[in-house]
Amino acid sequence: QVQLVESGGGSVQAGGSLRLSCVLSGYRYSRACMGWFRQAPGKEREGVAGMRQSESSTEYADSVKGRFTISKDNADNTLYLQMSSLKPEDTAMYYCAAGVLYGGRCLESRWYIYWGQGTQVTVSA
Repeated sequence: QVQLVESGGGSVQAGGSLRLSCVLSGYRYSRACMGWFRQAPGKEREGVAGMRQSESSTEYADSVKGRFTISKDNADNTLYLQMSSLKPEDTAMYYCAAGVLYGGRCLESRWYIYWGQGTQVTVSA
């Protein structure tokens, strides 16, 4: 049984940093996408960062390029999102997600079947 559990959210001032963690219990698909999504109130869910471990490839939304970094620690099967230079517009519920199929862009939610419960990130001006 696959279970994704996020942690690390919180409140921070603009310009600050946070690191989100997602423990991927029971997940063993190295060729599929793993990623982070976010959803702000009244807005659609958007892909923030994605990766395929087997290809060492990463993708980022234009809005976070150069500020966010996705990575995975294989020793404890944990996915991370390092967020720096945070802006108020980064405020949202952040979700980690994992897929089982190979192919497609990792910023598209249709490639994912496992989702975490979400962790709130709030950035004040």
